Amino acid sequence: MDELWSFVYRESEKVWVWLALCRETRQIVAFVEGDRSRATCERLWRAIPEFYKEASCYSDLWEAYREAIPEERHEAVGKEEGETSHVERWIDALRQRLSRFVRKTLSFSKSHHMHHCRLKLFIYRYDLERKSVILG
Repeated sequence: MDELWSFVYRESEKVWVWLALCRETRQIVAFVEGDRSRATCERLWRAIPEFYKEASCYSDLWEAYREAIPEERHEAVGKEEGETSHVERWIDALRQRLSRFVRKTLSFSKSHHMHHCRLKLFIYRYDLERKSVILG
């Protein structure tokens, strides 16, 4: 699990995107948008399908994860341990392919609705491509 920020309309209107990625398939299994609070992290946890909640969950050391995810399923790790590298790599791919998610850019969403739709389309396409790779 990890989170990234972008903005809508102006830089002061930050939107945090929280992601849960399956390490085996590299597909996004859940995402939510909001602020960087515990409440948004709890929404992400609720959005994760029950099947995935049985596995171990790795995140960075942000306190919201510790507060929102059951202790027996969660392990907070530093970046140097490499447990969150897959989701961080996914975030890099998102930023490379969609300029509106780059931090310093002239491209940005003018509405929250379009920002959400563009992100959702990207995730669906990405997951579909991963599925075709997995199935061979």
